[in-house]
Amino acid sequence: MMAQVYLSKHCPDIENILRLNPKINSHATLLPTGATKEIKKHWKRHQNKSCEKRCSLEKNFDDIKHTTLSERGALKEASRCLKCADAPCQKSCPTQLDIKSFITSISNRNYYGAAKAIFSDNPLGLTCGMVCPTSDLCVGGCNLYASEEGPINIGGLQQFATEVFKAMGIPQTLPKDVRIHFSETKIALLGCGPASISCATFLARLGYKNINIFEKQSFVGGLSSSEIPQFRLPFEVVAFEVELLKDLGVQIHLERSVAQDDLTIKGLQSDGFKAIFIGIGLPEPKISPEFQFLTKEMGFYTSKNFLPEVANGSKAGMCSCKNSIPILYGTVIILGAGDTAFDCATSALRCGAKKVFVIFRKGCNNIRAVQEEVELAREEQCEFLPFLSPKEVIVKGNKIVAMKFYRTEQDEDGNWIEDKEQTIRLKANFVISAFGSGLYDENIQNALHPIKFKENGFPEVNLNTMESNVPGVFIGGDLGGISETTVESVNDGKTAAWFMHTYIQKLNGVPITSPPKLPKFHTPIDDVDISI
Repeated sequence: MMAQVYLSKHCPDIENILRLNPKINSHATLLPTGATKEIKKHWKRHQNKSCEKRCSLEKNFDDIKHTTLSERGALKEASRCLKCADAPCQKSCPTQLDIKSFITSISNRNYYGAAKAIFSDNPLGLTCGMVCPTSDLCVGGCNLYASEEGPINIGGLQQFATEVFKAMGIPQTLPKDVRIHFSETKIALLGCGPASISCATFLARLGYKNINIFEKQSFVGGLSSSEIPQFRLPFEVVAFEVELLKDLGVQIHLERSVAQDDLTIKGLQSDGFKAIFIGIGLPEPKISPEFQFLTKEMGFYTSKNFLPEVANGSKAGMCSCKNSIPILYGTVIILGAGDTAFDCATSALRCGAKKVFVIFRKGCNNIRAVQEEVELAREEQCEFLPFLSPKEVIVKGNKIVAMKFYRTEQDEDGNWIEDKEQTIRLKANFVISAFGSGLYDENIQNALHPIKFKENGFPEVNLNTMESNVPGVFIGGDLGGISETTVESVNDGKTAAWFMHTYIQKLNGVPITSPPKLPKFHTPIDDVDISI
């Protein structure tokens, strides 16, 4: 009897489908379980659960966001939007983005109109489309959350529309009728992160022509460039949004820092700057006593030196220096449960780590990081170890070899305490501390005098106007003490821009009593007369 000859490498059922007259089986199908397990490896869509067989991510900084959409996917997703009258998605957005408007434009294939709506309220629309914790913001308010298909992928739609606009290569311009009193007033912005970029953009749209941003680093973007990994936010995106800012005439001065021997509040005021915005972030890490004498050579990093090194080595065009990413191996321990800790965890895998443990003091239900970050780390097989508090780092031969922890528990009053009788020892080659950051440098604090600081280390800020205790000096972003995400920092800058405008006008005897009216995004396309 001759063996059956197949026309392709596929199994018989695929061949049957390809026939002109497919046949229905006349009997039950038999296949051993072992054979099925081998076959399913070829067809399975999700990752293998076996930790030993995890695909290496070393030096792989490709886009990994599940929200990224093609045009076909964007049109299908936009068609699902209910265009709700109350628009809870918009009410959940810090920048009050007109979400149903830009989604409607996408569904009509008016991609420029969608991008215009986005950039009008958020000058960093593409950045936020990529890194916004949408599950906690706009998507979290979507009325389709309980439906079978789930909520609208708003972040993906925002990214799609703004990427289409980016590919158009169209500059931002001012409308011809923009006129403002005292447009030559000198304005200074310290730091070139999201808050300052947003603030400078809206001030320039209002018509101010003498806007200067001073940045400590040799690159722009602040935390967006230096601490958000390439696989989540490419540097070219930040550079694109900064170019839109430069289109309006804003000047950016690199390698200028807030310090007693460089930029100070009093010095800027004496140089004629009438309004100042401070968006320098929180530049220094919180260091626990257990880590005071550890160094990078021993295998100890903080998020404030690890993530910038990863960025410098992976983000093309960000820095003229040709640095390489940190070289890790073996087991890496990440300390912390915030967004930064999970960025460190997924970045460590791309730097060569074979096993990554994310360790935190509280339980998994108390993780502060947004859902998207946690799920990514879980998919990439990072291990989570809750209820552990650092006790000591064990060093041998000037290298970290292990770490000891106390077990933590919650008492009846809700306080988290360490149980000294329960300890655990974990072998490790590297430790990365991501316990937060602050402003501890006295040199910087003295340069910011006479701004007053509270007991928690943050400056005194009117959260409705972002103005400090010093008239004409405004603060936003991480340093403002209220914002925890990029989009919230953008809104700080947006808020500060309007009240800096009212301050400047009032200073010159032209008080403004009308509600905030910030100009929209404008390009040469808007100057085209399409009337009949």
